Amino acid sequence: QVQLVESGGGLVQAGGSLRLSCAASGSRSSIHRMGWYRQAPGKQRELVASITSGVSTNYADSVKGRFTISRDNAKNTVYLQMNSLKPEDTAVYYCYALINSMGTYWGQGTQVTVSS
Repeated sequence: QVQLVESGGGLVQAGGSLRLSCAASGSRSSIHRMGWYRQAPGKQRELVASITSGVSTNYADSVKGRFTISRDNAKNTVYLQMNSLKPEDTAVYYCYALINSMGTYWGQGTQVTVSS
C-alpha cells in the first residue's frame, strides 16, 4: 500500500515562509516524478511544482522565483520551500507521486493559509 504523508502546512503572514514535506512509502517501484498541486476554495486544482528523479523541475508561473522544489530520492521525500508568500497562495496543497508501473498516488492534503 503506497502512502504519501505530508507535513509543514499552517498559518503565516504575507511575506513569510513555509516548508512542506511529503514522504512516500510502500512503493515497489521507483518514483519517476513527485510534486505539489494546490486547490483554493472555488477554484480548480492547479500544478504548483514538480520534480523528476533526475531533478528536472517545473513550476507554475505564479510561484517562479518564490518557491523551490527539491527531492531526496533515498528517502522518497519531496520538499516545497515557499518564500515571499502571498494571500493568493492560500490553498490546500496536495503532494503526488508518479510511480513507474504503478500509477499516480496522492497525499491527504495540507492547508496553507497566508494572512494579509
